[in-house]
Amino acid sequence: MNTRPVRGVVAVAACVCALMAVSACDVQSDSDTAKSGESASAAKDLKVGWSTIYLTPSWMQQTLKMLQTDVTKLKSAGKVSSFKTFNANGDTSQQISQIRAMIQQKYDVILVDAGSATALNPALEQAVAAGITVVAFDSLPTSKKVVRVGTDQKAWGAMMATWLAKKLDGKGSIIAMNGPAGVAVSEDRWAGADAVFKKYPDIKIVSNVHSEYNIAPAAQSFASAYSANPDIDGVFSQGGALSAAALQTLIKQDKKLVPITGENYNGFLKMWKSKQKAGFSSIATAQPNYLGVIALEAAIAKEEGVKVPQDVTVPLPEITDANLSEYVKTDQPDDSYPINDIPQSQIDKLIGK
Repeated sequence: MNTRPVRGVVAVAACVCALMAVSACDVQSDSDTAKSGESASAAKDLKVGWSTIYLTPSWMQQTLKMLQTDVTKLKSAGKVSSFKTFNANGDTSQQISQIRAMIQQKYDVILVDAGSATALNPALEQAVAAGITVVAFDSLPTSKKVVRVGTDQKAWGAMMATWLAKKLDGKGSIIAMNGPAGVAVSEDRWAGADAVFKKYPDIKIVSNVHSEYNIAPAAQSFASAYSANPDIDGVFSQGGALSAAALQTLIKQDKKLVPITGENYNGFLKMWKSKQKAGFSSIATAQPNYLGVIALEAAIAKEEGVKVPQDVTVPLPEITDANLSEYVKTDQPDDSYPINDIPQSQIDKLIGK
């Protein structure tokens, strides 16, 4: 996960859409052109749908733009005839209904950013049984029947913790900024970090803060922890809004700018860049938006007969003091997530082509 709203959404209402009346659901259409007369096995004129638990966050909007760009390329190559985005608006029940609607409407490919690790499994496996290629990305279901494209969240935490431990020469007091307690991504990132910190007995975690991945609540949580522990040497943060909240607090209070780990949340990257000359140092990684493009390319490859791995683990980007300028976008909103493009050759290697 990233600093977007928390995954694992609990269903709050059943979708009122009939299976054959998807127009009543929240659907964004790139093209309403139906697949006509081509065999799915030929991997031509494929009907593609993307089921996402929500579409409002900027990360999702950026992901959609990347997918639309890739779809345009695939349409030109005659591989895709139509692409639609199904937005469940945070409702897992609606997401399940939309997936089942795509089964009824005989989609060839279903991409999914899951609102639940387990609740979608029966619908996704029903799609696979119907001969539909299903590829999940970002927030992943547990089903072994679908292809899953994601990053290693424990490696995320370990990368951040390793950098911070070395930056502090293996000793000092730190505040840990984690996402909401019990959320899988947050727990996995902290597990990766905790395993590293246990190798450094002289690093003391004086406060372990849990917060939503939003600046306002994160700033409040950090300010409270910092007030009780003003002599910290660093901050472990596993999300960009959390990092921005911590750094913003230190800047506003005119305090020492201790090392803070981060993510490619543009607001944090901007502050990092503005304080580099003052000696501020950081490292950041990302849940890259191009996971969606890799998922689409994997689905097309699978339709073409390529033996795509069931689990495609995408390497985590590494943003450092040295390459920060390649990522930060001063002309873009704070809540954007700048990321460099991934070469087609790397995508092909990841999906087994």
